[in-house]
Amino acid sequence: MKHIIILGAGQVGQSLAEALSADGIDITIVDARAERLAELEDQFDIKTVNGFASHPSVLEAAGAQDASMVIAVTDSDEVNMIACQVASTLFNVETKIARVRSRDYHETPELFAQDAMPVDMLISPEAIVTRHIHRLIEHPGSLQVLEFAEGLVSLVGVRAYYGGPLVGHELKNLQSDMPGIHTRVAAIFRKNRSIQPDGDTVIEADDEVFFVAAKKNIRAVTSELRKLEKPYKRIMIAGGGNIGERLAETLSKRYRVKVIERDPDRADHLARSLPSNVLVLHGDSADDRFLESIGIENNDVFCAVTNDDQANIFAGMLAKRWGVRKVMSLINRPSYVDLLQSGTIDVAISPQQATISALLARVREGGTATVHTLRRGAAEAIETVVNGDARTSQVVGRQIEEIDFPEGTSVGAVVRGEDVIIPHHDTVIEAGDHVILFLTDRRKVKQVQRLFQPSALFF
Repeated sequence: MKHIIILGAGQVGQSLAEALSADGIDITIVDARAERLAELEDQFDIKTVNGFASHPSVLEAAGAQDASMVIAVTDSDEVNMIACQVASTLFNVETKIARVRSRDYHETPELFAQDAMPVDMLISPEAIVTRHIHRLIEHPGSLQVLEFAEGLVSLVGVRAYYGGPLVGHELKNLQSDMPGIHTRVAAIFRKNRSIQPDGDTVIEADDEVFFVAAKKNIRAVTSELRKLEKPYKRIMIAGGGNIGERLAETLSKRYRVKVIERDPDRADHLARSLPSNVLVLHGDSADDRFLESIGIENNDVFCAVTNDDQANIFAGMLAKRWGVRKVMSLINRPSYVDLLQSGTIDVAISPQQATISALLARVREGGTATVHTLRRGAAEAIETVVNGDARTSQVVGRQIEEIDFPEGTSVGAVVRGEDVIIPHHDTVIEAGDHVILFLTDRRKVKQVQRLFQPSALFF
């Protein structure tokens, strides 16, 4: 059984341990807080080691000599990098992954060569969240926008609205409404319950609908499920920390951006470092009078990305009350995410789930190229590369209807070279295909992995 050491028992470490232990991987988690480790031992089937993450003796106690991978996600960039160095130099661990927040480090990649600081994969939560928010802004009306096959395929989640063009109609009408545009509804969630879609399925108001299409067709498909909203123009960002600064810099190229920052020194820094077309405002984004004074109601999007969950929630609620079209709040505590994305705000963004999605594809075997967690980790969308041939593979040369997929698994798209195929029941899978799968129950991941592994890999 594969053994992975996770350094850091914060929200990311916990969520990662939960996901990987559910995959049947042997997990040891290291943290200096004994009480935190005791909590995790009570919740999950994992081993724990109390100690400082980069100390050689602690890594040895965690079993680094037998580990195939070390994932360092403590709150310190430097501890994460040094732990990877120790794991490589003393224990010859094959794969080292480090969460590194500072842009200075990311902008000097030569630091992470194998003969320097041997880190095989750098994870930047701020960069991941920035890309996630940017995609949501580019697709008005969306709850989630995910990409596969190097951007050729998109999976988009939307909430169907009362009176919309598909509510009350069968899914098979989708194709006749959009001649020449190929798409597939991969899953529907109705009141937190999964509905397996087929041609006769009728979409209801408030359904959360996930559909797959070639990226170039996404805008046309979205218009069928929601009113084709006008593009956003004015964006207000609450919080000028690492994420807020990155987001303002990225969005300033296409949008009119304002940033609210409570700390006067930080606000002064942002005013000097951000592009000149970004307006930096010193104030409290959770103060209703302040929001009124700066014309909050004139903005299309409000993104609350401070490091305080409660401030993000309250600011988002105020912005929604003032009539902002789309409100997004960064929420670290998973329990808050479930409570909020039922109508209080439009999109609750979990940096933990975004980070875990980036890690899972690297951790898993069997040709997994991309993994995105959905529905707060309950469901997954996976891109897997088909290996083997008709003799060794359970899927090569077979029609989709002939493949014994686990219940709740659907094939959303097949990418063959540069071609995006929205499959039918008689579509034949070929070696080298990239298959985009949707699992409404992530506990079935192991079964799907086995299905796509050539038999030679079992022996």
